[in-house]
Amino acid sequence: MRDHLEPLAGQPPAVPVQRHPPPGGGASEASAPSAGPASGEASAGEASAGVPQRLAERLAALDRAARRINSSLDLTATLRNLGRVLVPAVADALVVLVRDPLPDVERDPGPPRALLVRHTCGTRLGRRAGLRPVLPGSLLERALARRAPNGPTVLDGRRGGLAAELLGARALGRLPAGTALLALPLHGRQAALGMLLLVRRPPADGAPAGFDPADAATAAHLATHGGLAVDTALRYTREWEIADQLQRSMLPAHLPQPHGVRLAHRYLPGERGAQVGGDWYDSIPLPGNRVALITGDVMGHSLTSAAVMGQLRTSAQTLAGLDLPPHEVLYHLDEQAQRLGREHHLATCVYAVYDPIAGRVRIANAGHVPPVLIGPDGRSELLDLPSGAPIGVGGVDFASVELPAPPGSALLLFTDGLVETRRRPLGTGLELLRARLAGGNRLDPEQLCQEALRILPPGDRADDIALLAAAFDGIPAEDVAHWHLQPRHETPGRARRLAGHALRRWGLDHLVENCELMVSELVTNAIQHATRPVTLRLVRTSLLRCEVGDDSPALPRTRRAGPEEERGRGLQIVARYADRWGATRLGAGKVVWFEQRLERGR
Repeated sequence: MRDHLEPLAGQPPAVPVQRHPPPGGGASEASAPSAGPASGEASAGEASAGVPQRLAERLAALDRAARRINSSLDLTATLRNLGRVLVPAVADALVVLVRDPLPDVERDPGPPRALLVRHTCGTRLGRRAGLRPVLPGSLLERALARRAPNGPTVLDGRRGGLAAELLGARALGRLPAGTALLALPLHGRQAALGMLLLVRRPPADGAPAGFDPADAATAAHLATHGGLAVDTALRYTREWEIADQLQRSMLPAHLPQPHGVRLAHRYLPGERGAQVGGDWYDSIPLPGNRVALITGDVMGHSLTSAAVMGQLRTSAQTLAGLDLPPHEVLYHLDEQAQRLGREHHLATCVYAVYDPIAGRVRIANAGHVPPVLIGPDGRSELLDLPSGAPIGVGGVDFASVELPAPPGSALLLFTDGLVETRRRPLGTGLELLRARLAGGNRLDPEQLCQEALRILPPGDRADDIALLAAAFDGIPAEDVAHWHLQPRHETPGRARRLAGHALRRWGLDHLVENCELMVSELVTNAIQHATRPVTLRLVRTSLLRCEVGDDSPALPRTRRAGPEEERGRGLQIVARYADRWGATRLGAGKVVWFEQRLERGR
C-alpha cells in the first residue's frame, strides 16, 4: 500500500531542486530546453549565458535550505526542518534514525551501538521499527562510517540489506516495486550520530524510481548540514541541562515551615530556546517567629544570570540574619550587585517580613512585579508599593510599606514569567492573575500556586517562573507572653517566676523546672552586658519557644569552664536541656533563644 504524501499547504518546496529523470527515462518538463522567440530552440550563446544564473539560483536554494536546517537549537525541531527541506524537493519521504541513547557530543562517544527512529516525513516507515542494533561488521556499521568523498549509498527498496537493517524486512516488504532508497550517514563533529533514509516512489507509469548523481550530491550536502545541526542541538541540550541543574541546585529544595504561616513554592524553567534564567525564591525564619519571604529575577538568560542569582540569594540570606528592615536589605543587595563589576546584571526583587504575632507584613520592592494579597474576605489586590529601581542601578532609595495581614489572608510573590508572555502584555496578565485568585483566601498555599499557574496559556511561555505562596494563620495573643525587664541583679529571679506562671497557665507544668533554669541563665548573661531593658518572650505553638533579647551585639559562645570557675556554664545548661537553641544578631542587639517540645519525655 502506497504511503500518502501531502506537501505543506501554501508552501513551495524548501529547496527548488530540479527533479532529474530516472536513469534511462525521458526528459522531464523541468529539464527540457526552453523555447526561443521564433524557432522554439535556444541558441548556444543563450544557453551558455543561462548556466551561471542557474548555478547561482541553485547555490542560493542550498543556502536557504542550510539556514533552515540550522534555524533551531532543539533536536526535534532540527529533524523536522531537515524533513521539510528534503521532502518533497528531493524525495517523497524521509526517515531519520538517531543513535540511542543520545550521546555526549562534548567528548568522543565512540561508535553507535543502536539507532532509533526519531522522525519521519511523508511515510509511516520505521515508526514501529523499534531499536535497531548496530552489529560489528554489519552493513549498517560500515555505512555509518562512510564520509565524503565516499558519498551516499543508493539502495534498492526490495533487496537492500542495509535498508533491512535500518527498518526491518517486514517494513520493506510493504514498499511497492520500483521504490528507490537513498541512505546517508549523519555525522557530527566527532562521531556518527545517525542515518538519513530518503524514499522515492515509482511514478504512475510504473517505471522504476531512482536517484541520479545530482540528486545524491544535493541530499549528501544537506545531510552534512543536518548532521552538524543535530550535533549542535545535542550540545545545546546538554549545556541547557547543566545550566538548569545549576540553577535548581541554587534554589531551596524545601522551605522551612515556621509557625503561624504555611508556605508553598513552584519553579518552572523556561523553554530550552530561552536558555536558563535567574529567577529565585526563598524563605528565612527570623527571631520573634517572623519569616522573610523573597522572590527575585536576574535580568537576562545565561549561566551568568544563574550565577548572579546564587550570589544575590546568599547575600539576602546573610542580610536577613541581621534582621534589617526590608528596604535596608534591598539597599545592601543593590550595593552587592554593583560590586560584581561593570558587567553585573540588574535584578528585580520583592522582600517581605511577616509577623504572625502582630498580624502585619512589611514589604519593599526593587522594580519587581507587585505581589497579590488576598484578604480574609477573599478580596484580592495587587499591592501598590513604591516600585523603586532594579537592584544594581545604584543611588536609588527603597521604601518599606507595612500592611495588615490578619489570619485567613494570603500573599503570593511571583516573577514576571507568570503574567507576561509573547502574546499577553504585563498589565493584562496581572489583572488576570488578580481575578483568578479572588476568593482564594482559604486555599491551601499549594492550591494557591496551582490556581496561579492556570492563567498560563499552553505553548506560550519562554521565561522561567518562580512562585512563593504564604497562607497567614497567625499566632493568637493568648499563646504569647512578653515582658520588658530592667537589667538589675534581682531580674533573673523575677524572670524565672514570670516564665513559671506563664507555663502553668498554659498547662505546661512538666516544662516549668527546666524552662525556669534556662531562662534564669540567659537573663543573667543578658543583664551583664545590657544598658537598656532586657526582653523576655515565650511563645506556645507546637513547641515552646523562649527568646531573651538585649542591646549588646556580642553573640554568646559556649566555653569549657574550669572546676574553680563560678561562671561560664550557663550556655552548657541551655544546650543540655533545650531541644534546640541559638543566637541571632539584630540591628539593635541580639536575641538568644531555645525551644522545648511540648510532649512529655524526650
